[in-house]
Parts: sequence; structure tokens; C-alpha cells
Amino acid sequence: TDVAHPPPKHGIVFVGSSSIRLWDLPRWFPDLPVINRGFGGSQIADSIHFVEPLVLKHRPRTVVLYAGDNDVNAGKSAEVVHRDFQRFVRAIHDELPEARIVFIAIKPSIARWRLAQTMHAANRLILAECEDDERLVFVDIWEPMLAGNDGPPPEKWFVDDGLHLSDPGYELWTGRVMPHMDHQEVKVGSN
Repeated sequence: TDVAHPPPKHGIVFVGSSSIRLWDLPRWFPDLPVINRGFGGSQIADSIHFVEPLVLKHRPRTVVLYAGDNDVNAGKSAEVVHRDFQRFVRAIHDELPEARIVFIAIKPSIARWRLAQTMHAANRLILAECEDDERLVFVDIWEPMLAGNDGPPPEKWFVDDGLHLSDPGYELWTGRVMPHMDHQEVKVGSN
């Protein structure tokens, strides 16, 4: 628990759905002050609703968000997912205006391939948003996971359910996210 083992302040909070929750962050980011606040089945709106206990109380320098997958699966349009992303950004930047927000693109998956068009459209809207604000980073895992395929992504990225990531999937994600991590020490005197 946070009481027994307080997480680092000014670290890197990972938030979002089960792709975050299942990511063994200390294993993949061993030298970084990472905090995992993912929870299964969540949508962007859930991370907004619980933004204080999940994110803001940790005063992170960087927030990594993976969500949108469950949103589209629940019937939300690309435009609604984009608006929810904008609301999430506002919720963070109203309290932590300097925080960097790293959005991991909604992934293509075997299990939800029927929703690929809507997911890809949401990614494009969020990418455009990120290009307009230097505090926002869009990490494209869509193209690398498709690996040049026209159809669903290769099975190697997933466990048996065709939705959640395998070790090779997390290896790919880590490689794409790592360059956007803040490796600098916290400035002395900041709080």
C-alpha cells in the first residue's frame, strides 16, 4: 500500500486500463521512479474521475496514459475519445501545468480488430492534439504492432486472449516509451 511503501513524488505515473495494470514497470523501467496506477476495464473518463488519488497526489513530472481501447469497445466514437483525452489533459495541467503527458496510441488487437477504424481515427485526432502542445507526447505503437500487415497484428504481441500484451508486446511498448521518459534528477528545492 501507499502508506507502507510511499511511492516517489515527482516520478512517472502510468495510468489507464489493464495494459498498464499488467505492465511490470519495475522490470521494464528498472532505474526510473515509476508508479503503476492502471486498473482493468477503465476508460479515459475513469482516469479523469479518479485523477486526484491516481495521479495528482503523486505530483508527477510525467504521466503516461494508455486508455481509449475500452472506450471504443463500449461504443464511444473517435470524437468522444478525443474529447475525453482533452478533458484528461486539462485535469492534469490545471494542477500540474509543467507535467508532460505521454499518450500511448490505442493499440490494434486481434480481439478488437473489428473496431480498428474507430481506434485509428481516435489516434489521429489525439496525435494532432499532441503536435500542438510541447507538453504532450504521442507514442505510436499502432504501426509497429501491425508490422506492415493489412489485417490484424501478429499473435506474438499478445497472450492467448488476443487483447492483452505478451512479453514481446511489452518489450515493443517499452522501447517506444523509454525515449520520452524524464531521466533528469528532480531539481533541488522543488516540491
